[in-house]
This record gives sequence, C-alpha cells and structure tokens, in this order.
Amino acid sequence: MTEIVSEKEIIPKKGNDSLIVKAKVREYIHEKEYNTSGDVVDGDALNNEIKKLLDKAIERAKANGRKTVQTKDL
Repeated sequence: MTEIVSEKEIIPKKGNDSLIVKAKVREYIHEKEYNTSGDVVDGDALNNEIKKLLDKAIERAKANGRKTVQTKDL
C-alpha cells in the first residue's frame, strides 16, 4: 500500500502487507476438495508462517556468507 503525500511524492506504507495471493491460496485448497475459511487468507497466520520461513532462509544464507537466499535455504 502507498500513501500519496503530494503528486510528486509517494511514500510506501509500512505494515503487515500480505506476501500471498489470496485467490491462489483459495484455489489450491479448493483443488484439494476442501473449503477455506476467510481468516485463513485474510488473517495474519499464513502470512506470518511465510515470514518465519523466509526469515529462517535469510539466516541460513547469512550463516553461509551469502546475500542471496537460495532454494536450499528453505
């Protein structure tokens, strides 16, 4: 999300922006013949789990002296 301060200045909003495509999550679950409650994609739980996974991957890359997160870090 962004905040428009003036026509020339746009400041990105900080916060808990979603790292997932909600429709894709719903579609994936539906393909498995299950339903999705709204809080699965609208709440913070799934997004927070993804952030934890990425944080661990970043720490692993850092521990290995790399600035690039690779598949093996996941």
